Amino acid sequence: MQAGFLDHLTATLADIEAQGLLKRERQIATPQSGRIGLRDGRRMVNLCANNYLGLADNAEIRMAAAEAIGEYGFGMASVRFICGTLDLHRELEQAVARYLGKDDAILFAACFDANGGLFETLLTDADAIISDALNHASIIDGVRLSKARRYRYATSDMDDLETQLKQAVADGTRFRLIATDGVFSMDGHVAKLPEICALAERYGALVMVDDCHATGHLGPQGRGTPHLTGAGGKVDIVTGTFGKTLGGAMGGFIAAAQPVIDLLRQRARPYLFSNALAPAVTAGSLKALEIAEAADDLRKKLMRNTQRFRAALTAAGFELLPGDTPIIPVMLGEAQRAQDLAAALDKRGVYVAGFFYPVVPKGRARIRTQMSAALDDEDVDFAVDAFTDAARELGVI
Repeated sequence: MQAGFLDHLTATLADIEAQGLLKRERQIATPQSGRIGLRDGRRMVNLCANNYLGLADNAEIRMAAAEAIGEYGFGMASVRFICGTLDLHRELEQAVARYLGKDDAILFAACFDANGGLFETLLTDADAIISDALNHASIIDGVRLSKARRYRYATSDMDDLETQLKQAVADGTRFRLIATDGVFSMDGHVAKLPEICALAERYGALVMVDDCHATGHLGPQGRGTPHLTGAGGKVDIVTGTFGKTLGGAMGGFIAAAQPVIDLLRQRARPYLFSNALAPAVTAGSLKALEIAEAADDLRKKLMRNTQRFRAALTAAGFELLPGDTPIIPVMLGEAQRAQDLAAALDKRGVYVAGFFYPVVPKGRARIRTQMSAALDDEDVDFAVDAFTDAARELGVI
């Protein structure tokens, strides 16, 4: 490899570190849970996993996965349309569709792939995508892959959304698709789906929701933001993941009307050219979905932890973004400040991560905390005390 190219990369990395933007990975040595163990032997209260219902180490899910390995082996070694489809895959797709109230569903290796394959399959240069400015990177990248005309509206700003819809109509677009996160992952607020759907109906648009941070723990039976907000029957396409609430492994899905799913199965490139989900992941996710649907007790505990933690940090003087979801961003402004507080919390036994540019806008660095049903009252209290002590030491509060 050319030395000049490597020198360029080394200099770029040095600049990233000098700006306080370098992301470092940490190794854990235990299953994902409310408390985790590190390689150095320390035990930590975990506030930064997407393990909302605490199912990542669930015994029933582990057993289902182990049994699937025994029956079907380790991997599929093929894409779905060649020789990679099991009865398990169709069972999971049909279960997702029933759960979300759609005709059918299709599985992907990740929701990033689902969003990456959605738009270019369904839309052409005659069509329009109107996307929320804070949408997940997977939606942004998926929109870029499409030839459809692109419009962007300020996050959750219904006046701006209407302006963009009017423009798309005036531009003579054929089909219009509004794309939004259900829960915005960095801020924790819920999309205004009833208002979005009303505008969609007025201007002849479809609605797509990425519900990765909601499916399984928000809304009745955990059916996500469309059902939480009362817009369930009006949202046309839902994308989601098994890598968060639903067991925490990997894999994504799209749920929609039958013709949508059928065309995706024929033309969605991430589906056609990626290995089928491993049997263990598929069976485990199927069991996780079954558990989540009946897990009102876990959802109640999750919301209790959320309210308890948010109230305590607010009383201590932290700046929090408002919201009612288990995502609770602690705002710090500058990247280095977020990293300093994260390091101080690490020393005090609380596992968190600082988020900063390019994950969030410059000047909007934060520690995004996430509650879990795997946390007990003593874990929440421990975390609050650690946050308060560390922040006072650093002059944050």
